[in-house]
Amino acid sequence: MRFAFPALAAALLTGSAAILTPAPVFAQNTASEAPLPDSVPSDLPRVARPSHYTIAIRPEADNLNFSGRSSIDLEVFDNVDALTLNAADLDITEASLVPVGGGAAIPLTVTLDPAKQTASFKASKAIAKGKYRLDTLYTGIINTQANGLFALDYPDKQTGKDVRGLFTQFEAPDARRFAPMFDEPSYKATFDLSAIVPSDQMAVSNMPVKSQTDLGDGTKQVVFETTPKMSTYLLFFGLGDFERLAKPTPSGTEVGIVAPKGSGEQSRYALDSLAPLVGYYNDYFGVKFPLPKLDNIAGPGQSQFFGAMENWGAVFTFERILLNDPAITSPAVRQQIYVTQAHEVAHQWFGDLVTMAWWDDLWLNEGFASWMETKATDHFHPEWDALLGRVNGREYAMSLDGFQTTHPVVQKIRTVEETNQAFDAITYQKGEAVIAMLEAYAGPDVWRDGIRTYMKAHAYGNTQSNDLWSAVEKAGAPGLTEIANEFTRQPGIPLVEVSGTCANGSTQLSLKQSEFSRDRKDEASANPQSWKVPLLISIGSNKATRHVLDGTASLTLPGCGPVIVNGGQLGYFRTLYTPEMLKQLATNLSQAQPIDQMGLVDDNLALAQAGYQNYAAALDLLSAIPVNANPVVAENTVESWGGISTLLDGQPEQKKLNKLIESTWLPRLEQLGFDPKDDDQLIDSNLRAALITTLGNLGDETVVANVRQRFAQLKQDPHALDGPLKTTLLSVAARNATPEDWDMLSEMAAASTSAVERATYYRLLGAVKDEALAKKALALALTDQPGKTTSASIISSVGRNYPELAFDFVMDNQARVDELVDNSARSRFITRLVSGATDPAVLEKLKAYAGTLDSDERKPVDQTIASLQQRLESRPRLQSELKEWLSGK
Repeated sequence: MRFAFPALAAALLTGSAAILTPAPVFAQNTASEAPLPDSVPSDLPRVARPSHYTIAIRPEADNLNFSGRSSIDLEVFDNVDALTLNAADLDITEASLVPVGGGAAIPLTVTLDPAKQTASFKASKAIAKGKYRLDTLYTGIINTQANGLFALDYPDKQTGKDVRGLFTQFEAPDARRFAPMFDEPSYKATFDLSAIVPSDQMAVSNMPVKSQTDLGDGTKQVVFETTPKMSTYLLFFGLGDFERLAKPTPSGTEVGIVAPKGSGEQSRYALDSLAPLVGYYNDYFGVKFPLPKLDNIAGPGQSQFFGAMENWGAVFTFERILLNDPAITSPAVRQQIYVTQAHEVAHQWFGDLVTMAWWDDLWLNEGFASWMETKATDHFHPEWDALLGRVNGREYAMSLDGFQTTHPVVQKIRTVEETNQAFDAITYQKGEAVIAMLEAYAGPDVWRDGIRTYMKAHAYGNTQSNDLWSAVEKAGAPGLTEIANEFTRQPGIPLVEVSGTCANGSTQLSLKQSEFSRDRKDEASANPQSWKVPLLISIGSNKATRHVLDGTASLTLPGCGPVIVNGGQLGYFRTLYTPEMLKQLATNLSQAQPIDQMGLVDDNLALAQAGYQNYAAALDLLSAIPVNANPVVAENTVESWGGISTLLDGQPEQKKLNKLIESTWLPRLEQLGFDPKDDDQLIDSNLRAALITTLGNLGDETVVANVRQRFAQLKQDPHALDGPLKTTLLSVAARNATPEDWDMLSEMAAASTSAVERATYYRLLGAVKDEALAKKALALALTDQPGKTTSASIISSVGRNYPELAFDFVMDNQARVDELVDNSARSRFITRLVSGATDPAVLEKLKAYAGTLDSDERKPVDQTIASLQQRLESRPRLQSELKEWLSGK
């Protein structure tokens, strides 16, 4: 799941060729071999295990309910009084147990436990061990948020009339809302799914359609082929007025994009990237994709919890990051379309074919897919410099990992709510960063060989982290397991302190491993955790040296010059240089590799914010980034300056800082040109958008005037801004909107027949700096006009400029706002509203809100409280140091 950004693959693959292992024949109706072992956590009694589900449903989309019939082939391993499965929001009206091999059906009484989300099936006498079929009849609800079977309403692309599509979202544990199930990842089974649906609609699932039968009453029965053995959370069903664009791959898998009718060629970009990705992963993993087809299904609207989901053979993605609409899709979003697909397709192997045994190891799915998405993107699009983006991801993870409220990558999961809260930057981005570091430690060939062994050994099964480490270590990476466990089983960030001198053409380095912390610096310094930290040390232009730091080290290395201890930014740690070494790095920063420029700046800004060094040292380093830097580095730099400017909000020095930023970076925008060019590289387009947005938000007169002139053209022609820069221009215009501008944008939103365009307009209505208009946007969010999945994004937009206003609004209207946000995302949604706050009153309100939550719901709230507290404590010091630095400019 992505949380919360060429024709033939065979001709593009590089490296050693893989010997593709054919997928095992799908197992069906086979006996389960043994009870779930005690080593695997479970909330269910370990007395039975399923092998196959047969599920038939009849959705009533207009009434938001459905009826279902299920049969589960299972084996009972001991004489028991009852069988307990997962079930939520289901009314089970009939249940019986049929012995396999003969015998009368055994009637069962059903007891539901809504708090535990279970159903217990009890017979009049003990159930003997053996093989059975558990039959149930039941009804369920169709949700309006992405939990279980859910509905999304959207404007028909041709008529503008609202239509309804149905989709499923079962991760983490929501398959239990679709049918009674053993709804845990280690209870893998095969599935037969069928549905009675309107004759004129398309039904889609994990497998191709096996048969369709016209029932003569305006409905048809659709039966799908049997799935391979898989976890319940990967099952998918979709229904609506859809169309499918498809093509074959060289390996025989058919790939397709399923989208609302009228999407047409908007699906082409995603489809053309899908086939090469399948080929690339076939080669990398050494196991051929085992299903006959792989679809990516576009859903309108959005979720506050996720953007896409890796259902096996039937990926679901919200259409704003799947369909390429030339009228509004920016280059950055087009890049996100590609990267999101790369992430979800990687899951088809790492997560679907081989699945974590329990949610403790969720990172095995998400961290690995995040790492693989970057690897695949860099393979097919090296011109995008995707590896630089990994630095931003690492920084995002470290922004959480430096606080006491962090958690290990491998974390204990005890409840459903804790499972949902495990989808965070530690799981995804820290997981990705640690994997990148371990690949560098093992070497890419050894790492890949270990992955291939792991895939073949555990296909259709479940694993824990050490299964992966063992496979890679045996492939030729001694010591990897110890390093991996230190970085995944304990929280936090290593700090490598460096001092050095040059003498006789050599550099003497003293290295000390400590621990970085944002909110317990003294404690972390006095009693640091320990890691074995892989380093890649470069000195000037000399060949880099590898070293694993275990506590302290003294090294003498050839050459003199600026020292970079985390060369290539492959390590997960922060580096604290002496002031003299940092000055030398700043003087020579233009000569460093772009990825090291980004990493050094991010590191030192964070070190200054946490009080390890003066802010001036980090600002000098940031200022040393040349204006003609790599576009990704330049984009990162100008956005950093935009954030630093907010530190002086409402203070006279802010104007001087903004002028300094504008005078430095406006020439780069003028060089690129305000208007897109036909031969623009994607990263140049992204930089242009970042420059316009940042300079526009700073109030640069040239940029704001240009944007306002273009925005005015919409009065005569609603398509005047269509193109790759449309969202950027509208965002600057919206921020500076007058009441008349706001009304025009609102009218455009209501009139649009594009779900993506309409959602974009509504979101921008909340992104205003005029407080009266922000209040107007909040009121709009509680009307039916934007649509349920869009309204929450309006509130989020208001929160970026007015955190307290948005927070108070949600608290005053909590029951109504809860209807707009996924169950699994409510506490996270509220904390995001105030994540940028600088007012102590907001912190106190957030603490009061935290007191109303159960302990297993508090993680994102506690993380935000820690971040706000540290920001408020450090803000006066940083303001003072920034003003002092600015006085010399």
